Amino acid sequence: MASGLLPLQGRHVAVTGAAGAFGSALLRRLHGQGAQLMALTSQPTAVELSDAMGQPVPLSSVCWCCGAEAALRDQLLAVDILVINHGVNVQGDRSPAAVERSLEVNALSSWRLVELYLSLPDPAPDRPRRELWVNTSEAELMPAVSPLYEISKRLLGQLLSLRSLDQQGPQACRIRRLVLGPFRSALNPYGVMGADFVAGQVIAQVRRGVGLVIVTPNPLTYLLFPLAVLMRRLYFGLTSRSH
Repeated sequence: MASGLLPLQGRHVAVTGAAGAFGSALLRRLHGQGAQLMALTSQPTAVELSDAMGQPVPLSSVCWCCGAEAALRDQLLAVDILVINHGVNVQGDRSPAAVERSLEVNALSSWRLVELYLSLPDPAPDRPRRELWVNTSEAELMPAVSPLYEISKRLLGQLLSLRSLDQQGPQACRIRRLVLGPFRSALNPYGVMGADFVAGQVIAQVRRGVGLVIVTPNPLTYLLFPLAVLMRRLYFGLTSRSH
């Protein structure tokens, strides 16, 4: 292992949206790094994955649903890294049902998981600092040709920026934002990147200590996102308080 890289060997990692293209690819990449895996899925069947050699990827599969985040508390107590990745894309639908579903799955469910994970007791002194990786998507700031996807992801991004202000100190949970451009998946069959490539880039950046992880072919994202996150942090810090 290169000096200075964040070790993932032996870390307990839970990933929501584990049955999707990116969730599955990320679990395989984490397995390659030696992580202990938990797949969180809303699908009725257990998640089963194979590595590049066709061998089963060892993982525990936990079925859950949006609105029942609190039921995951006991499982998350042993988790070192929680990756919040689940989402839904209703495309051009703007019906009341689509609005409710988009906000619930993409924003409110993710926010409840963030709050649940941050409320857990501090890890034991011999355990590594906890981490929270949240996939807000490039749609947090850039057009995604799906208005409700953009609106819900922007809400999640704003809430994450607000909550990040309180995570200070050496033992505080480290929050990383995943800003991912269009990759091929059930949500976006026209994506220009492969999910495995994106997962590999995410792992590489996280291991180098990057907090704002950006993977996209759009050069504007690399310019605009850091500025937007910084300005939001300054504004929220000046205009809000924790308690």
